Amino acid sequence: MNTNVIYWDVDPVIFWITDTFPLKYYGLLFSLGILLGYQVVKRLYVNERVPIESLDKLFIYIVVGIVVGARLGHCFFYEPTYYFEHPIEIFLPIKKIGTSYEFIGFQGLASHGGGIGVLIAIGLYCKKYKFNFLWVLDRVAIAVPLVGAFIRFGNFMNSEIYGKPTNGNWGVVFVKDDLIPRHPTQLYEAISYLCIFFILFILKYRMKANYKNGLLVGVFLVLLFLARFIIEFFKENQVAFEDSMTLNMGQILSIPFILIGIGLIIFSGKEKVV
Repeated sequence: MNTNVIYWDVDPVIFWITDTFPLKYYGLLFSLGILLGYQVVKRLYVNERVPIESLDKLFIYIVVGIVVGARLGHCFFYEPTYYFEHPIEIFLPIKKIGTSYEFIGFQGLASHGGGIGVLIAIGLYCKKYKFNFLWVLDRVAIAVPLVGAFIRFGNFMNSEIYGKPTNGNWGVVFVKDDLIPRHPTQLYEAISYLCIFFILFILKYRMKANYKNGLLVGVFLVLLFLARFIIEFFKENQVAFEDSMTLNMGQILSIPFILIGIGLIIFSGKEKVV
């Protein structure tokens, strides 16, 4: 064995709650990330004397937006043909194996779809409860990279969404798939997202006097999707049709988010937040 390589062979299931229902690291880390993200935004609301009741409502909107958006994003961006033929599998954690359906959990969530779902959910929330859309986005944007980092740690525990082979002198061998040292792109993304979280958190508290609505979410979009765009060069394609593309689907979907972020930074509102 190459001593410079990490051999990763962790069972993604922590334990079985019942004979057919497992508790997996991915689901646990996903949930933990969302709860920590909630606590971050709660601290912001408390510091700014915004009623926590309004955050609880926003939290429900965002969770639904993340799950529905990420699921639909994977189904329609990456495997539309399959899911148009098996529409029941879009919304239920089952898969047809042979002549019967089996519970397998939701296998396939796209972060870009989750991002779109969150934007729609926040838009609906702001319209109903009369909040400024960019004001809410700025605060949620601080927590999103933290949530994303935990999701990528979950991907690492699942030995999925890994990178291309390295030169063999270093990397991670995902034993469940092959014995090739690969870029642990899940960790690259997780670490990048944690750095973005701290950057945004610091900016929020150091720019109070000159802060403008839309600035933080603009910085968030540029940094996060630029990181995603770059890391995709080291990542294995998720579906076969990407093999013939110069830029894969993840990179193509990142470009509009980066451009929107640049636009928000340039044209962010002139009204200062007190």
